[in-house]
Amino acid sequence: MACTSCSTSDGGAPKGCKNNGTCGTDSCNKLTVFDWLSNMSLPNGETPFDCVEIRFKNGRKEFYRNTEKLTLSIGDIVATEASPGHDIGIVTLTGELVKIQMKKKGVNHTSPDVPKVYRKASQRDIDIWSAARDKEEPMKVRARELAISQKLEMKISDIEFQGDGSKATFYYTANDRVDFRLLIKDFAKEFSTRVEMKQVGLRQEAARLGGIGSCGRELCCSTWLTDFRSVNTSAARYQQLSLNPQKLAGQCGKLKCCLNYELDTYMDALKGFPDFDTKLVTEKGDAICQKQDIFKGLMWFAYTNDFANWHVLKIEQVREIVAENKLKNKVASLEDFAIVIVQEPEQHFNNAMGQESLTRFDQPKKKKKSNKKRKGGENLIVANNNSNTNNKPNNNAKPNVAEDKKPVIARKPIIITKNENKE
Repeated sequence: MACTSCSTSDGGAPKGCKNNGTCGTDSCNKLTVFDWLSNMSLPNGETPFDCVEIRFKNGRKEFYRNTEKLTLSIGDIVATEASPGHDIGIVTLTGELVKIQMKKKGVNHTSPDVPKVYRKASQRDIDIWSAARDKEEPMKVRARELAISQKLEMKISDIEFQGDGSKATFYYTANDRVDFRLLIKDFAKEFSTRVEMKQVGLRQEAARLGGIGSCGRELCCSTWLTDFRSVNTSAARYQQLSLNPQKLAGQCGKLKCCLNYELDTYMDALKGFPDFDTKLVTEKGDAICQKQDIFKGLMWFAYTNDFANWHVLKIEQVREIVAENKLKNKVASLEDFAIVIVQEPEQHFNNAMGQESLTRFDQPKKKKKSNKKRKGGENLIVANNNSNTNNKPNNNAKPNVAEDKKPVIARKPIIITKNENKE
């Protein structure tokens, strides 16, 4: 679903709103909140909540107080308080849900420091805002060239203009502290505007820029994830994932946030498991754990003198052996407790349309054999049978081999009579 400004222009080419997912109709926005109270009216005597949530470029949201008692709805373009001048944003949430969002973000709605909403944006405000947004992309390319010329170890990831075009905020990422005082002077001289530098983390950069993850969906940080929790490699160990940094790292270069999604489920399942370092003492030798199946409750053990053969045990049987070992008793062997896993036969599914082979068209076509000889032989047999119908049977004649193999049906002759009495 797209907004009206994403329709095609003359010639069939897509026009686009050039907002990169932050257009004003709440259809292709990022980090939107569904207003499930929109169809409910306030009780008698209740005044609507005087704060609104306003979104700016790339999902940046701020809370503003509606001191002018303006009738605002989702999607309205408003002019807000800024330092200096004013900024242009889009209303994304109104009503009581704003109070919940402010509580979630830790913003006090009674504080006098909450900025104000000036007015609804006029057409002149929108034109200035659009002209400033069009300058951002070529300015970013030139800003990177200036940063490289000064040999600064930093990356300028994004530029955001203020709504009135009086200030430009440069977002950058860097591993160490960067002295960019000379760079700010070059920016101010090159772009003739007020410059503000703001450092963001690698995850915040990925959230601003967006992208497609390895799962094939949009990045969680740019669509719905608002808080970034720390991710450790222990989360991958508990889920028995291979510690491959190329597979565990996201586009930001850090560990993927989705490693924490199912971690609680794995932790609950591991509560009933014996320790992975559990050693079983038997008469055939000591055995150590090699593998676990968390959700099936199975553990694979192998003798220290024979690592090639693994034995599958249930966690109840492992506890039983551990209880015997605590009493200083040795069990006979693991084979007495091991279970046999029966492999299910593989099911082969055939396509009814005969398209199961991808190389079926690569094979050369077989030439059809000509049936002239076979047809000629049958005609000869029929002719011989017709010619010998009036003769007496010859007892000394050799039997026809073709007649013994395949019965031959003699065709009746077609007699055409000429009717002389025409009407």
